[in-house]
Amino acid sequence: MDYRDWEILKVLYNQKNLTKTARLLFLTQPALTSRLKHMQEELGVTIVTRESRGVHFTPQGEYLVQCAEEALAHYEKIKENVQNMGNNESDKVVGTLKLGVSNFFANYELPYILKLFKSQFPHVEFKVITGWSRDVTQLIHNKDVHIGFVRGDYGCRGLSTHQLFEETICIASKDEIEIRDLPRLPRIEYRGDYLLKSTIDHWWAENYAQAPFIGIEVDQVDTCKEMVINGLGYGILSSRVLNGIEDLSKVLIKDQEGNPILRRTWMYYHKESLEWNVVKAFVHFIENFNWKYTGTKIK
Repeated sequence: MDYRDWEILKVLYNQKNLTKTARLLFLTQPALTSRLKHMQEELGVTIVTRESRGVHFTPQGEYLVQCAEEALAHYEKIKENVQNMGNNESDKVVGTLKLGVSNFFANYELPYILKLFKSQFPHVEFKVITGWSRDVTQLIHNKDVHIGFVRGDYGCRGLSTHQLFEETICIASKDEIEIRDLPRLPRIEYRGDYLLKSTIDHWWAENYAQAPFIGIEVDQVDTCKEMVINGLGYGILSSRVLNGIEDLSKVLIKDQEGNPILRRTWMYYHKESLEWNVVKAFVHFIENFNWKYTGTKIK
């Protein structure tokens, strides 16, 4: 059994059809049939049987498909590690970079970053997983990704970190409003990151005895922003969301000492990952990136 055999089993199991499998693998059907026969003779078992609707995998075949998934994944991991390690010839930056990225960062920051990095290192490919910052933190802790971009101060024990920027949180509305009147005014609520929601809820509890009046609930922060722009209520948003929007009233929320409440964005990675050229190059690229932001500048 070699790499090609495992690949054949995986594709055939998904397609359940010899003709389609042969076409996807750029084989002739007789060549595919011959390869299956060779596998069965080598192992001394029947892997598939032909039926009117395609092929059927025997219990032994089902087990081999599971092994195929593991073998192919292991091979890809080996190839990725070898490509990402330095060599004495040229230390080329090649391979696949796995990134875990918060939803907002993926929408507003990541595309431009990847474009610039790709222009410098054209042989790098990307695998990107997006989600809430809390979930991205778990991805990097579990080593499911090489680098994580997280908004908010989540736990980073055992990880190397680099702060990208910080931003303020403000009450945004079409018209000027009195802060003391907030409990009586309609608020546009959106499904935000857990830590941001906790921060806003804590600030509210410190300043008001009654719950906010939620006028509209939406799923996305961008929808909330558009509702605010159209005068349908106020929203409590981080300043970066409001970048470039000048015709809104914006009031910073502050802690009990009068300091603006800040939200930080971080890059997380495992220090040992820097042994891979592609990770080292990307970390260096981010550390020297010229960020444009609406919040407080990071020195």
